[in-house]
Amino acid sequence: MIPRDKYLNQLIRRMNNGKIKIVTGIRRCGKSVLLNEIFYEYLLSQGIAGDHIIRLS
Repeated sequence: MIPRDKYLNQLIRRMNNGKIKIVTGIRRCGKSVLLNEIFYEYLLSQGIAGDHIIRLS
């Protein structure tokens, strides 16, 4: 998996600002991987229970 530290850090910095986040990009550039795998793993590592995270496909 390609690390996407820059984009992950941007999501983390803006996580609790009360606004909806929109991730855009060309097809197959890793938007879903960023949210469904990388950010999900980050949330779990922060102690957030998996049943408190909503994941949509």
